[in-house]
Amino acid sequence: MASRDHILYLNRPDVQAIVLELDTIALIEEVFRLHGSGETILPDEAYLGWKTESNETVRSLNMPSYVGGAFRMAGTKIINSNPANRKRGLPRASGLTLLFDPETVRICCVMEGAYISAIRTASVSILCIKKMGKRDLRSIAIIGAGTIGKAHAEIAAKTFESLEQIVLFDLNPSSAETLASTLQSSIHTKAEIQVAKTARDSVHDSDAVIAATTVTSGYIPYDWLPPSCILVNVSLDDLLPEVFLKADLLVVDDWNLIQADSKRLLGKMYRERRIVGPKDISSNGAARRVDAEIGDLVLGRHPGRRKAEDIIVVNPFGLAIEDIAFASKVLEVAKSRNIGTLLPV
Repeated sequence: MASRDHILYLNRPDVQAIVLELDTIALIEEVFRLHGSGETILPDEAYLGWKTESNETVRSLNMPSYVGGAFRMAGTKIINSNPANRKRGLPRASGLTLLFDPETVRICCVMEGAYISAIRTASVSILCIKKMGKRDLRSIAIIGAGTIGKAHAEIAAKTFESLEQIVLFDLNPSSAETLASTLQSSIHTKAEIQVAKTARDSVHDSDAVIAATTVTSGYIPYDWLPPSCILVNVSLDDLLPEVFLKADLLVVDDWNLIQADSKRLLGKMYRERRIVGPKDISSNGAARRVDAEIGDLVLGRHPGRRKAEDIIVVNPFGLAIEDIAFASKVLEVAKSRNIGTLLPV
């Protein structure tokens, strides 16, 4: 469809309609198989943060990557965020994903990126819960009732037939109530959807916990977590340091990106020499070692959960290869069905 004179543009409804047809868990698993096999290229992300005239802290991320295997696609995701947008009735994040022609490397497609970002984020979490959570997952807690929290609830409900309870919590109770009402009418599940009064109430009896907030300082202590719980630290700063240090299993998606980051808790703990990578040689015998990357689990290089009562923490930084792989599939379907708008260059 696209040519040297045009770029294909896919808006949010175009992207959403196609993504809903994809097996997103299988797609993400293949991405981590390729990443663990060295068939991806993932440079450090470019982070731009500043203050608006209203003194709101905002940021823009530019995340380029290349995915090999059957994808053979390069591109970049631009994702911008202003947490204060929720007060304006706007989503916190917005973005675009750009794909490059595999031969000429000209930009061949631009698509709305925030929907893919939410779905791939939730798919990573649910993949990890499938691989390391309890076989008969009964209850999942979701802290943060925004777009990311909603995506997690939807994919969890589709994935786990054993699910009996989805517990929501948000610092804004009306946001949690609104999400609960939305989920009750939009997803097909036997699970009861509840709203907890406190974050601790949501966590204390849950088999899996998703932290998907906008906080910048931790509040979840280790003693909140019940035995056998798996906690996915999506928003990266919700945990107190002790949780990383005491967890029976600590898994990340890409240690190099976390090691290079100085803003989020795990990167700070690395700089304080309290955390080291899976293969790092450390002179500090007291440092907590990261046990594995997700690719190690997918490829069978690490066994994952060892004991039924293990408390597991997954700290997924979020990888552009996930966005590019998703976008590549979306483009493939769009081209086959003549979906999208051609924009002149």
